[in-house]
Parts: sequence; structure tokens; C-alpha cells
Amino acid sequence: MRNRTSWLGIAVLTAVLSCGAVLAQGPAEPSAPPDPGSAPTAAAPPPVTDIGTAILEWVPPALTQLSAQAVAKESFTLDRTMLAAAAGLMPDTDADLKQTVAKLDGVSVHVLRFAADGQADPAQVEAIREAYHLRGWKHVMSSMSAGGPDHNNDTTDVWLVLDGANVLGGVVLVESPKSLTLATVAGNLSPVDLLRLRGHFGIPRFDSDGLTGQESR
Repeated sequence: MRNRTSWLGIAVLTAVLSCGAVLAQGPAEPSAPPDPGSAPTAAAPPPVTDIGTAILEWVPPALTQLSAQAVAKESFTLDRTMLAAAAGLMPDTDADLKQTVAKLDGVSVHVLRFAADGQADPAQVEAIREAYHLRGWKHVMSSMSAGGPDHNNDTTDVWLVLDGANVLGGVVLVESPKSLTLATVAGNLSPVDLLRLRGHFGIPRFDSDGLTGQESR
């Protein structure tokens, strides 16, 4: 019953997404022509402490390049209103999860699937990891688990945006032989909250044991 309720919440959100309420990337607004007499200015990169939608909207450039190589892809963003609606469908037995969802500002998920005879370019995947390192995010987990019957492995990385002991956001990257999932969460969380969100709202499940060691990258 608990699983059916969770899937019902996701179904409601998916219906909203299909109507175009939330898009992973919208069309770029046309920019005004530059003033010939003005000096060109470069857009400043977002600071590493960006929270809320700034985290959700930013992805490493390498993800865009990998997206062009994928045979199938899915991207969606759930804002606070959608998450609150999903939490309202959860049973009272999920009280801890509902409290965690109430702390969220949003969730953004990107899933790329590759052809049967191909996989994500390892150099581009490593570029994704390096991008979070350059932003100053805390790399708290890197683990490998057994995959399917062909004995391939899935690699999971987790980064956190920290303000003292508070978690302002986090990223879960799961690399499988034929797919790549990147999930970003934003909100005033704790490490325990991030663990509670595993398997919900498109956030991949991962082994919690890796979070016991605070590994920096």
C-alpha cells in the first residue's frame, strides 16, 4: 500500500509535468542587440553557495554533451508546490519522509540512456565529477555496487553543499553501463534527510554505508 501511494504521488506530478508546467530547459529568450558604444561584459558564473532554484537549474556542461549522445533522455523539475502535493498523498506512517519533503525547495532529475552497444563517455562522466569539485561542493561518497547478470558495476557519487552542519543542497550521480542519472535536491536539509529521499521523486537509491566516511575530492 505504501509503494502504491508513493507511485500515485509520482503519477500526479508526472501528469502536471506532461502539461508543460515544468520543463528541464525552456527556450532561450532572444537577447537585445548590444549597444555599439558599450563595452562587452561577460556573465559572471554563479557562486558556489547558490541555493534553491540556482542549484536545480545548473548542471555541468559535460551533461549536455552526454545528452547529445543518448538514445533516450528524461528531465524534470519538481518545485515546492508539487512536492507538497505529493507529501499530502503519503500515509501517516511516512511521517519522517513527509517532514523531510517539507524542507525541500525542489528536486531536479536528468536521466540519460545509451544504446545497447554504447555507454557514457568516461571522460565526460569524469568531467561532471570535476565540475562539482570546482564549485567547492563536498564529495562525501563514491561507491561501486554489483550491476546486472553481466557483472557490470554501478558507480554512485554524492556531493553536498554545506553551511556548517546544514545541508543546503545535494547531488546524486549514478553511472550504470547503459545509463546515467543525475539528481539534484535543494533545501535546508540534514544528511539523514538525504538518505530518506532515496528512491523517491526520481532520486536513485544508493547504499548509505558510503556516507559514514567523509571523503573529500
